[in-house]
Amino acid sequence: MPKIPKARAVSFSNLDKVFFPRTGFTKGEMIKYYLDVSAYLLPHLRKRPVTLIRFPDGVDGEKFYEKNAPRFTPGWVKTCQVRRRHEDGSINYILIDNAATLAWCANIAALELHPFLHRVPHLDRPTHVVFDFDPGEGSDMLTCAAAAFRVKEILDELGLEGFPKVSGSKGLQLYVPLNVNVGYAATSAFAKAVAELLERRHPNLIVSGMAKARRRGKVLIDWSQNSPSKTTVAVYSMRGKGESPFVSMPVSWDELKRAVRSRSKKSLFFTPKAAIARLRKRGDLFAPVLTLKQALPKAFARQPEPLERYGEKRDFTQTREPRPAVPAPAKSPGGGRFVIQKHAASHLHYDFRLEMGGTLKSWAIPKGVPTELGMKRAAFQVEDHPLGYLKFEGTIPKGQYGGGTVMVWDIGTYRLLGGSHAEGNLKLMLSGKKLKGEWHMFRIRSEESKPVWLIAKSGTRAKAISARQDDRSATTGRSMARISGDNDAQWTSRRTA
Repeated sequence: MPKIPKARAVSFSNLDKVFFPRTGFTKGEMIKYYLDVSAYLLPHLRKRPVTLIRFPDGVDGEKFYEKNAPRFTPGWVKTCQVRRRHEDGSINYILIDNAATLAWCANIAALELHPFLHRVPHLDRPTHVVFDFDPGEGSDMLTCAAAAFRVKEILDELGLEGFPKVSGSKGLQLYVPLNVNVGYAATSAFAKAVAELLERRHPNLIVSGMAKARRRGKVLIDWSQNSPSKTTVAVYSMRGKGESPFVSMPVSWDELKRAVRSRSKKSLFFTPKAAIARLRKRGDLFAPVLTLKQALPKAFARQPEPLERYGEKRDFTQTREPRPAVPAPAKSPGGGRFVIQKHAASHLHYDFRLEMGGTLKSWAIPKGVPTELGMKRAAFQVEDHPLGYLKFEGTIPKGQYGGGTVMVWDIGTYRLLGGSHAEGNLKLMLSGKKLKGEWHMFRIRSEESKPVWLIAKSGTRAKAISARQDDRSATTGRSMARISGDNDAQWTSRRTA
């Protein structure tokens, strides 16, 4: 057991409290496990913000997620400020970089440790890709192992090495170490492409969508874990998922193969005692995840520039629309500005745009944003637009992409209440000049050329929009006919109603 310096002495309490009633496993035994495993665990936690899952009264009591370091956190515990993704402000995450911090976390009943895929200060740079295998009803750990072998076949074709670990619960994870300069856009796209390919190849075994109804007897390959907002249970972390204590543990491909052949799930579950004995005998099977450098296929390593498609579709010698510019850094991942533009092109529709990642994520909504509670309307995702489009009002010349009249129908700010664009699920709170309240957007089809979403009014119904309001700009007060007659590219900074 490692020694803790006196300057970082940790006081332990309630060591006899039973955390797993079925086995009598106590809080003291949990703390001892974490100190015994620290030499193997700490390198995998180093410089990674961690979410703690605390079980103050054991697995039969209430549990809660601890993202912010508690107010009583000792001054010697390292922390990292990370901007919130779903609301204003930031989260002060704990960094478990030494045995004393690990012991302190264990003493506050942090049974489970869930780090991010990145290290500070590079919060946009994952060190590995993770495939998370989640068994649906009627499937189990062995079904997950069968799905993992299908992913291994793809990795082998690409010359990539992956390292599996059991989750300590019902699932399995597969880590593909990268340890190179790569962003989440690339890793997420890669994981999604592999999951969707395998769903097509093995439809009776694998699904890549989140709908639970489709998972019966199958395994979800959850590619969405490759996100700057997601955490995954740490290797060697204990789990509080069942009546007995188990550990998230690396396994070899041979062990998985033997388990599948013998139909032996038991061989894939490790108690804390068994985990320590195994580590002392075999060492850290996950050590290569820390150092092995691998590159994703070039198609994924280089993602299209956010405004590349936007620029390709327009001739800026003919249209006064904003030119593409280097995306500005996102001021707040949890919200920003939005605009809804009424657009009389070949067909009248409404363009809904959200400020995200330094550009405007954009959808064409033929019938406009719904205001009746529960009403759903189709929203067709189009190319990202530059931030300058927030205030663009005027005419696009005929013959140009989107030629016609554009009105700033509504403009304001939004908060992201939940979900993410990568997940295809956005819960929004709009605060505009016309629309206020909650809306829910979710992707129903993911074809790369034109993903299809639905947008629905949630919370409470919105105030109805009159015919006069519908035909008045939120920034200049002009009607569509007036904008068309003016035949300009009107910016709100140059004109007032």
